[in-house]
Amino acid sequence: EVQLVESGGGLVQAGGSLRLSCAASGFTFDDNVLGWFRQAPGKEREGVSCISSSDDSTSYPDSVKGRFTISRDNAKNTVYLQMNSLKPEDTAVYYCVADLNSACDSSWFDLGSYLEVWGQGTLVTVSS
Repeated sequence: EVQLVESGGGLVQAGGSLRLSCAASGFTFDDNVLGWFRQAPGKEREGVSCISSSDDSTSYPDSVKGRFTISRDNAKNTVYLQMNSLKPEDTAVYYCVADLNSACDSSWFDLGSYLEVWGQGTLVTVSS
């Protein structure tokens, strides 16, 4: 079964940090672009990071650049999202995503539902 399982969400104060993890199974992890999207209540889904399968190059939107860092551990089939200097506007459900047939660049965030594998999401709440 193809599966992505996120963990690490929770409640944190503004200015704090959290690290999200996403464990993958059921597909060839190394070959996939991996990334994270988020969706806040009443707002559109937003891509917040991706990491390539070939050279670990990354991409971030301006809203999180310099605060969020994505990384992958192919030996553990796990992708991480380190989130620092969190703001109340970062509050959202965060989804891990994997896709075999795309490239990690700024256009990846526009693919949305076309991306192949989605996790169930983990809630991040940042209090002011």
